[in-house]
Parts: sequence; structure tokens; C-alpha cells
Amino acid sequence: MYLNVKKLIYTALLLFIGLGLSGQDPDDTTGPWDDEKFFNIGYSLGLNAMTFRIDPSAEFTVIDSLYPGRGNLYPGINIHLAINFRLNQFFDIRLMPGLSFGQRNIAYDSGRLNDTVFSPQKLESSFIEVPLLLKYGWRMQNVKPYIIGGLNYRYDFYAQDKYRLERPVYLRLNHPDLYYELGTGIDFYLTNIKFSIELKMSNGMNDILAHDPHPDYPRYCNAIESLRSRIWILSFHFE
Repeated sequence: MYLNVKKLIYTALLLFIGLGLSGQDPDDTTGPWDDEKFFNIGYSLGLNAMTFRIDPSAEFTVIDSLYPGRGNLYPGINIHLAINFRLNQFFDIRLMPGLSFGQRNIAYDSGRLNDTVFSPQKLESSFIEVPLLLKYGWRMQNVKPYIIGGLNYRYDFYAQDKYRLERPVYLRLNHPDLYYELGTGIDFYLTNIKFSIELKMSNGMNDILAHDPHPDYPRYCNAIESLRSRIWILSFHFE
């Protein structure tokens, strides 16, 4: 079911990009469009790659020779509203409430010969998030490069409050986290819409590992001192 939803989102994303680009009028290069409005609203679709910044437990890795590290990256999806407040010709405030879905992976390596094989930990996340961002850009006819940054509160409603013994997942994550975000993008002023491409990095500020080891597999949790989130986001905005 999860894969089918992702396929539908990817297909819709490609269709919206195609429709937006096909609506561009090459002769319309000086119109102000809606850039003078104080308030504007649209929507955003995107892809993400979620990972962790892992600080291994120095005491545990020395004693037990178990080393946690980042595993493979898998793409996720983002769906947001894009609410824009224009301050002046250079600065905007953007509020982008929405949802994001993805997976983060931790691989374990043991330095001991003939030791137990440790399965990678696949930690799925489904976020409700509220980014509040400051955007600085400079318009050049029908394009506007910009940089953007701010804070994002995320709540992972998929995080488990207790271990589910039927699943081979031996780590738990806390629900809330606060992120700082930095990125860059380009606005394209088309005939009927403003279409934007944006790349952004989002770094979690807090240790989100729930430090309560699994009763049967405590080494997975004990090998980690702290776990902070990092997310790369490629977004397509339509306003």
C-alpha cells in the first residue's frame, strides 16, 4: 500500500510539472504576476532522503565491539501547503504545514570474528510538520533565485511508544523534534502560476533516540550515545 501511494504521488508530481511548464508564455517576460500581493497560497510536492547523525557510545563500542552506522537511503515523499507573506521586494515569510513520509536505516558492524549477525534497523517515520521560513530572493524578469532558512517543528506520529515484539525493530524514536533548515531555489513566473524548485537541508536539534533498550536485544540501543535526524528535501512549489 505504501509503495502504491508513492507511485501515485510521483506520477502526479510529473504531471503537475509538465502542466506548469506547458503554460509558460515566452512573450510574457515583464509582467509582475502576483509578486506584489501581501498574501498568497499554493501547494508543494516533493521527495526526501532521511538519515541520522549517529554518535556511537564510546564505552559500549570499546567493550562490546559493536558499531552503529548509517544504512542505505530510501526516497520518501512530502505534501505541504505553501502560505506566503510578502514583506518587501526581497523578503518573504513562508508557512508550510504538511506531511512527510520516509524511512531511516541504521547498519551495525561487529569487530569480533564469528559474532552474531546484527540486522539493519529500518525506522519508518510519518511526520506532521510546520516549517516557518524566511525567504530572500531577487527577481530577474521571470525568474527569481532565492535562499531560504528557518525552523521546522516535526511530530513523528508513527514513532512507537513501546516495542512491538512481532517486528524485528529494536530501537524506538521520540515523537517531537525541532529542526533548523537551510536551502536554495528558483521561482519561475509562468502565465498562470509561479512554479518553484527548491533544495533544502533539515537538521534535527535533539537526540531523538528513546533510551530504553529492547528487553531481548539491548545492544542495539546501548551502542548509540545520541541520534539526531537529518533530512534532504527536493520540493516543487505551485502558487
